[in-house]
Amino acid sequence: MNAAVLPASDAQLLPEAEQESGIRLAARRFAKHKLAVLGLTVTVALALIALLATWLMPHSPYEVTAQFSSPPSAAHWLGTDQVGRDVLSRLIIAARVSLIVGFATVAIYVAIGTLIGLVSAYFGGRTDAVIMRLTDMFLAFPFMMVILVIVSAIGASLPTIIAVIALFSWPSVALLVRSAVLSLKAQDFVSAGRALGYSTPRLLFRHILPNAIGPIIVNATFGVASAILSEAGLSFLGMGVQPPTASWGNMLSEAQSLTVLTEQPWLWVPAGSMLLVTVLAINFVGDGLRDAFDPKA
Repeated sequence: MNAAVLPASDAQLLPEAEQESGIRLAARRFAKHKLAVLGLTVTVALALIALLATWLMPHSPYEVTAQFSSPPSAAHWLGTDQVGRDVLSRLIIAARVSLIVGFATVAIYVAIGTLIGLVSAYFGGRTDAVIMRLTDMFLAFPFMMVILVIVSAIGASLPTIIAVIALFSWPSVALLVRSAVLSLKAQDFVSAGRALGYSTPRLLFRHILPNAIGPIIVNATFGVASAILSEAGLSFLGMGVQPPTASWGNMLSEAQSLTVLTEQPWLWVPAGSMLLVTVLAINFVGDGLRDAFDPKA
């Protein structure tokens, strides 16, 4: 029997080699997904660019020169923007902003959603009813409109964007975890744990949660791409990361001018291309993980 489909308590009884077989099987499934491997490679490359941005930028992203909206040249490979800043340097530093928003937002709302889903499903009854009504209330809000209102009220900044997007993104994770836990808590290993006197936190976090981690990881992967797109949309509308801080979204806002859109493509095509490549790469990774963790595969 494969260790990947066994409860954590049962998996502990298997030989070490057999316990590892589930991970190896998932890794092999992922490796067979060529687009997922490509997406992972691109994502890792983007993360390295973000980490090494300070050394990779040919110019300071905030340095203003006398070359306004100049086309690509030997001095400025992707040209300069409307105030004379190097587009390539701003594109590189913007990768750091976008990835910080994506991963930090997901880390926050996955933690919140997982905890809420665990508590709701495990305790059930009135606790479950109250939490589910709260979840329904958050799901009923028009996501982008509420975020725009909140950001305009308290001011746009990177921490604000992360916090607000996370605040309205946890319900999907909570519902996913609740569904998984409802099926897991009826299994024998949970009853055995209760009979042995295991505490509730131990049952939840050491035995139930590890068996539901696959769908959570897949959801989180797609959530990174969604958070990056949300930040880009807010920045494009002027309600996200504020200049002079560079983000792909506020770089795309240059395309609101018809002149720029048609005659100065170096001001928006690089940012749009990076956003497209990043979101596609992360979504490909999500597809690969979904296939790797699929128990029916």
